[in-house]
Amino acid sequence: MATPSPSAVAKAEAQVRKITFASVYPLYIRKIEAKGRTVDELHQVITWLTGYTGAGLAEAIADNRTLEGFFAQAPAPSPAADQVTGVICGYRVETIEDPVLRDCRRLDKVIDELAKGRPLTKIMRDL
Repeated sequence: MATPSPSAVAKAEAQVRKITFASVYPLYIRKIEAKGRTVDELHQVITWLTGYTGAGLAEAIADNRTLEGFFAQAPAPSPAADQVTGVICGYRVETIEDPVLRDCRRLDKVIDELAKGRPLTKIMRDL
């Protein structure tokens, strides 16, 4: 497989920034429910990572906040977020330099862990 050109990578990264949280949220729900997890557990993981409450998530969905805005406006990002490591969507989370893309992949990673049945205490990497 050929390595994408820098301009193609930049274009893809710009597109990710413009995706709305409202458009991916139902996909997260579908993914975790299909694996027997609950929306409450999903909210716990998102709250741990970003600090958003249920009302804050509802607001982010209602105002069609982009992923860039979602993470930029996160009320209380977890100080343990940098402990989210591993590969998701072909990218090693801890090596992604762009903060927005790294936060997007971190969220993907913890939701993937939830869907795979990992206990909440392990996902949230409580110190």
